[in-house]
Amino acid sequence: MPLLELEHVSHAYGEHPVVNELSFALSEGEIGCLLGGSGCGKTTVLRLIAGFERAADGVIRLRGVTVSDAGIHLPPEQRHVGMVFQDYALFPHLSAAANIAFGMRTATSAERQSRVAEMLDLVGLTGKGLRYPHELSGGQQQRVALARALAPRPWLLLLDEPFSNLDVELRERLSLEVREIFKASGTTAILVTHDQNEAFAVADIVGIMRDGRIEQWGTPYDLYHRPATRFVADFVGQGVFLPGEVTDRHTVRVELGVLNTTIPVECGVSCAECARSCRLAVLLRPDDVVHDDTSTLMAEVIAKAFRGAEFMYTLKLPSGQQLLSLVPSHHNHPIGEKIGIRLDVDHVVAFSEE
Repeated sequence: MPLLELEHVSHAYGEHPVVNELSFALSEGEIGCLLGGSGCGKTTVLRLIAGFERAADGVIRLRGVTVSDAGIHLPPEQRHVGMVFQDYALFPHLSAAANIAFGMRTATSAERQSRVAEMLDLVGLTGKGLRYPHELSGGQQQRVALARALAPRPWLLLLDEPFSNLDVELRERLSLEVREIFKASGTTAILVTHDQNEAFAVADIVGIMRDGRIEQWGTPYDLYHRPATRFVADFVGQGVFLPGEVTDRHTVRVELGVLNTTIPVECGVSCAECARSCRLAVLLRPDDVVHDDTSTLMAEVIAKAFRGAEFMYTLKLPSGQQLLSLVPSHHNHPIGEKIGIRLDVDHVVAFSEE
């Protein structure tokens, strides 16, 4: 039985629909993520799960218990759900230890003291329990907020853009640490974010949201290498679509050569079989295009971005089509130079040109 289930959940603000027939499930101990741009409905979904908003339609269950449907709306305090807000919402007049203990009102003093010590150790803040929020760094404040939410042992932890107030380097490091904390404590969690690096670093399974719906619910690997829709392919990672033509059920030809597929090329949901000469849009990721000085296939460098260990080159093919390539940074080619390239594609991703 899933720990969390949403079935055909919808919600609107006035005449404006925000969540549309949304369904997904999360297993015990699993970390999920709703990933999407501003206004896609992801934060509203968290609020519906927490009970801060009442869904207009659909069913929400926690451990098999219906907490929301047409006739039931369990209040937040009865849902066994913890929440970590974007701004941490720590009490400035309370120490880190007192903040963590705040949600354990029914516990004895000894139980609170033991649990606070356990939580401080779990989030790597042993010895800092007497410090106040203003005496802690942003990353430490985030850990206190996390410890406070975990202290009452919620069934499910919800996180709303948890790292958005941190600098990039700290955000990347803390996202990995948070995943380790969740796995060490067996926490089931779901976060919302617009940052796919953050989503992929923390989550076991990710839902790409668009206009209140989930376009695809899958592992980060599948979202990147096996996108179900053109929108997901465009949204996740970087890449360029090149025109392609089907030569048979397992090969497709693009300007750079013939690509062999291990599964039939998908021409679109309405096409059961791809016919010869069927036109496709073929996705090439930057890691699909390899710089090779021995190759006779040449492309012109028209832009480049230095990334330390690598350059991200924008290349122009003889036809005028552009593509991206990740190249080790010791290959420092000037703009305007032509370099040899070859394809190294493990997963052919293609969609109908329509």
